[in-house]
Amino acid sequence: MWLLGLIIPYSLFLWWKKEPNWMIAALVIISFSTYFYTSQTLHHREHPIPKETTLIWTDTYTINGSKLRGFAKLETGEKVYAVQTFRSQHEKEKYEQSSLSGIKFQVKGKLVQPTLPAHQYAFSMENYIKSHAAQGIYEIEQATYIKREKTLSASLAEQRFRIKKHIEKTFPESLVAEAQSLIIGEQENVDQDLNRAYQKLGITHLFAISGLHVALVSVLIYELLLRLHIRREHATFVIMITLPIYACIAGGAPSVWRSVIVVEMVMFCKVFLSNLSIDDALALSFIVFVLYQPSIIFQIGFQLSYLATVALVFSNAILQSTQNSILKSLYITTVCQLLVYPLLIYHFFELSLSSFLANIIFVPLFSLIILPINIVLFVLTTVCLPLAQLLFFIYEPLRMLVTKSIMWLQAIPYQMWVTGRPSVIICCLAFIGVLVAFVCIEKRHYIMATFCILIPAIVIHIAPSLHKDVRITFLNVGQGDCVVIELPYRKKVYVVDTGGLLRFNQEQWKQSKTEYEVGRRIVVPYLKGRGIREVDTLLMTHADADHVEGAEEVMEEIRVNEIHISPSSWEKSVMLDVIDLVKKERIPVKEKMANEKWREGDVYFEYLSPTDTHYEGNNDSLVLLLRYGAFKLLLTGDLEEEGELQLVKNNTQSIENLTILKAGHHGSKTSSAVPFLETTNPKLTIFSTGLNNRYGHPNKEVVERYNSLKLPTLNTAEVGSIEVNVTKERWQIMTTYQLIEMKKALSK
Repeated sequence: MWLLGLIIPYSLFLWWKKEPNWMIAALVIISFSTYFYTSQTLHHREHPIPKETTLIWTDTYTINGSKLRGFAKLETGEKVYAVQTFRSQHEKEKYEQSSLSGIKFQVKGKLVQPTLPAHQYAFSMENYIKSHAAQGIYEIEQATYIKREKTLSASLAEQRFRIKKHIEKTFPESLVAEAQSLIIGEQENVDQDLNRAYQKLGITHLFAISGLHVALVSVLIYELLLRLHIRREHATFVIMITLPIYACIAGGAPSVWRSVIVVEMVMFCKVFLSNLSIDDALALSFIVFVLYQPSIIFQIGFQLSYLATVALVFSNAILQSTQNSILKSLYITTVCQLLVYPLLIYHFFELSLSSFLANIIFVPLFSLIILPINIVLFVLTTVCLPLAQLLFFIYEPLRMLVTKSIMWLQAIPYQMWVTGRPSVIICCLAFIGVLVAFVCIEKRHYIMATFCILIPAIVIHIAPSLHKDVRITFLNVGQGDCVVIELPYRKKVYVVDTGGLLRFNQEQWKQSKTEYEVGRRIVVPYLKGRGIREVDTLLMTHADADHVEGAEEVMEEIRVNEIHISPSSWEKSVMLDVIDLVKKERIPVKEKMANEKWREGDVYFEYLSPTDTHYEGNNDSLVLLLRYGAFKLLLTGDLEEEGELQLVKNNTQSIENLTILKAGHHGSKTSSAVPFLETTNPKLTIFSTGLNNRYGHPNKEVVERYNSLKLPTLNTAEVGSIEVNVTKERWQIMTTYQLIEMKKALSK
């Protein structure tokens, strides 16, 4: 609704420019009509779904481990995100034999609400589903095959599936993922570490089919047709027919369709009407997209694709200011990166600084060499496999050399600028600064342009640390612990535990292609979303997987200055990978015990446990007491009753009348002893547990014990991450789910 308000200043601008009144009236009428059309489209999407219905799979699905997930359409026309669990390996293999797109099933299941994100910076399944115009998650309990729909989209999806399998069968294993990405837009098999390397160098876009690929395919087809002595008009018609087919086979990403629609419009006008300018074609393609699927504007790929194209279209004067190919490549990269950077940091909280130079090297390399080679090799595997295998023998080691170079380059430190998520106002100021800078560059006012870019960037950089309070966050890491402590003005950052998973052996067919990593999926996004660039001290309370397994991922992404551990806990097997990385990164590791105290400004810290150097498990957890004015926080790790009673015996005065207690051992029945609770008498106790965890944490008897003592509690499994803001006078809490409800209310 607030976006609709932009027509007021724009209408006034048109009136000031003395544009015709009918144009202003048309703008207002079309804007309001579009708004109400979109609102109605979104409103009518939500209908109750019966327990038994028919379902047709789309081309957007994945089979991973024992799960089939993806988008499907019901008989009523609604789109849902469907999830089916395979009952056997044979059933999984049956589903993998051919494309599921267009196959109709009689299904029995139920519609469930998506799990809410772990924190405000985490991936939101609900937003993902809505951005694809779907209603919710439909859990399939039983599915019976009916028939395969004979539609054009299903046929094209089947061809795409065959190409995917053909690549897997004929290409060397090391080249399969890249060929699938570049030829059909399939990124399911891309190695996670390699993908992260692409992100650090800012070249991820080269592995997603985009306008560059569409342009190359168009040129190749057009030139081939001309060489075959086909008239230009007929060649144009062929391209107009083949491009939409290619877009479907290539996965139909927004960037692909944007390019295809623009090319189609320009060609159509050139043949049948008058010439259509590229900016008008771009605007019309945007309108077509949004009218067809209004929620597509919330897809990040759609936003970035159009914004980058707008940057190139309207920066022609800058791009044409030099004939040097290297400088022009630098200008193109710089123009695109500068205009999209506010959007990038809003969504991803970081920006690759090396991308400006990396793209000069890798854009020509991939667009002029690697992409054409993959297309040629694909054709050869179809018509002459022995020749293709000979070329693979030559090409594969050279391509591996490029991969090694990429991995070496991404390891160079300080390539990523971690910004946190700026406010919408700061993002708008950054956009305005870039636009003004472009105007200044065209007028050769380079100093002014530099200031227009640097000033918003400096504001973005320092904004996350401009808080006077102590900020404590109990992250919802599932069945595990992770607490982030930020001192006033970000003078110090402490992370207590990093979460993790207790992994159990599964049959091989049930195992996911990539393991779920709590540190990478939950902890790191929160730290980067908050703009935390380094952790001063990482405290690992004890050697349990659900407390330390995520440490490795955190240290790979965020600089850690020192680590505190419980004495001798490093000897446990779960700590081996962490210790190896610590040695590689040369991070100081310090064993800590009770009675060690230190102070940072007005914030006091003290370890209350353990009291000996022999590590025996949960009761040797590092126990941290934090005091700030009248506020007292006690973090107990996995302390159990024996350790709690020891605290009462040795530190009664220190732990009396706590403000917040992090319950020991996730609220298990072996913790939260009555004498301990009566001594600490916390104003709030926080359980850090996983939703529907197999251990039954927090234990019902323990919860009843807190209730009988009239001690308030919160559980991260129920309310999400819990943020506590503390000043010397007061403290307040906010849960993730409260933040989500507030954002929804504001959006309405």
